[in-house]
Amino acid sequence: MALPENEPGSSIMPGKVNPTQNEAVTMVAVQVFGNDAAIGFAGSQGNFELNVFKPVMIHNFLHSVRLLKDACRSFAEHCVEGIELRRDKIGAYVENSLMLVTALSPTIGYDKAAEVAHTAHQRKFNLKSSLPETEVSCRRRI
Repeated sequence: MALPENEPGSSIMPGKVNPTQNEAVTMVAVQVFGNDAAIGFAGSQGNFELNVFKPVMIHNFLHSVRLLKDACRSFAEHCVEGIELRRDKIGAYVENSLMLVTALSPTIGYDKAAEVAHTAHQRKFNLKSSLPETEVSCRRRI
């Protein structure tokens, strides 16, 4: 996947594309967690079925809602809408993924599937290369 180059460049890495939208969303998440902590603590301060901290709770809740709304809008507009799939890379990841061995378990059994995955991992092969020649039907399955 390729992120849109909204803010290309870096002070120390020429040509790097800065993932500013992703970083902004994580900053918002940190602030929302902080607001949630403040809401929780304020909620614990009620005495005699009366909590005078409700304005703090409401303020932090509404602040979180505004932040999340703005972050979602900005992320969708400046990142999601410009994401491009790199199908060749995705295909290579799937082709070389050892997780595909799970699909073989019903056919060759758990122990044999684990052995194939272990061999592939140790030798840095893909699963097809690690399957014994006798498992032709499994090669088609992967």
